[in-house]
Amino acid sequence: MSSSSSWTRRTFLRGLGVTMALPWLESVAAHGDEPAAAAGQAPVRLAVVFSGNGFHSKEWWAKGEGAALEFGKVLAPLNDLRAKTLFIRGLFNAEATKGNIHSSQTGNLLSGAPLASGGEIRSGTSLDQVLASRLGHATKLPSLVLGCEKSNPSVHKNYSMLYSSHISWSSPTTPTPLEIYPALAFDRLFKDEAGRGDQGVLDAVLADAKGLRSDISAGDQRKLDEFLDSVHEVESRIANAGLRGEAHGWRPTLDKPDMARPADGIPQSIAEHMRLMADILVLGFQTDTTRFATLKLNNDHSSMRFPHLGVDYMIHHLLSHSDTPDWLKVNTFFLEQLAYIAHKLDAIQEGPRTLLDNSMLLFCSSMMTGNHNNDQLPVVVLGGGGGRITGGRILDYSGKPDRQLCRLHLSLMKAAGMPLATFGDASKALDEF
Repeated sequence: MSSSSSWTRRTFLRGLGVTMALPWLESVAAHGDEPAAAAGQAPVRLAVVFSGNGFHSKEWWAKGEGAALEFGKVLAPLNDLRAKTLFIRGLFNAEATKGNIHSSQTGNLLSGAPLASGGEIRSGTSLDQVLASRLGHATKLPSLVLGCEKSNPSVHKNYSMLYSSHISWSSPTTPTPLEIYPALAFDRLFKDEAGRGDQGVLDAVLADAKGLRSDISAGDQRKLDEFLDSVHEVESRIANAGLRGEAHGWRPTLDKPDMARPADGIPQSIAEHMRLMADILVLGFQTDTTRFATLKLNNDHSSMRFPHLGVDYMIHHLLSHSDTPDWLKVNTFFLEQLAYIAHKLDAIQEGPRTLLDNSMLLFCSSMMTGNHNNDQLPVVVLGGGGGRITGGRILDYSGKPDRQLCRLHLSLMKAAGMPLATFGDASKALDEF
């Protein structure tokens, strides 16, 4: 490609059936009809990270503000991110209190819609998919929907367990397909068609990337090199994911497989699985291949086990029913995944801000504790939303009217560039957001 070619922030590197969006480059002139690009600013991204079954009842808390903000032990992994964390207390999902437990508490978490019972499937279009349908045309993928535990198609207490398996809904009757295979999620980001090729993504786009180098600043050249290195690192980890680690949920009868593990399988280690999905989410944002993502770390009513933590005697769901040291250990592990994503985003510079400053990470669960209480929900938001969100604060709606979780969803959509008058059971955004 010659130096006279017209590059845009939506330029794609192409080669051998591979499509990869460029990272945001400050020295590349903006073209096209994207509002953020026209203003010379990086776009705002939204990711929802979900952990089922709530948290330790005595260790999910925050107090103080600014540099004096303190967290309970569950939130300890976020201690060095306090200045970019918003702790929100007292919000709840009214429709989720009308059904039974687990499924009816999860299936409308991002929509606030009434849920159909009796095994019927009817919820509401979720926050991420509303944004994807309106704003997702600007990227290769309107949204990325990731998970680390398979969907459960059974029925529990008169409600479909598909509700407890999905937080992202493309329509009231359609949960968005959940990708739990890291290799396939990676292919969705960077390949025109999912499937294994004889040549890695890095090799496929390297020639085109070299052609771009002469047209960008030295700082952007370093950024491009860092981006390509991170792509290569994740690609290598995917290839090796099944070759080591403890069993994902059970201990196998063989010390090692007696047949070759498929390259696109699920890693045996849940820790490796979650980190791969976190890396892929970050890459999706870093390359601007998508701006809206959900990562469901586990199902509500989860059967996940944690042998790498020394907690292999009880599944996640049963652990959640008591405040044991092991339950706290598992909670902390889940918050470490959120902190990992936030730190990776914060290490990526986009003009005057970091990628975390230009993003919103909503972390939530369907209940406060494993005893199914959801009169208020555990909610934190990390990131600056492109300068629209101030961290280091606690917003407390306990005992107040109009404490619908959907008010937060309206605030997030507004920060993403899509203000709405109503959403779910809310008719106004959070005033203090």
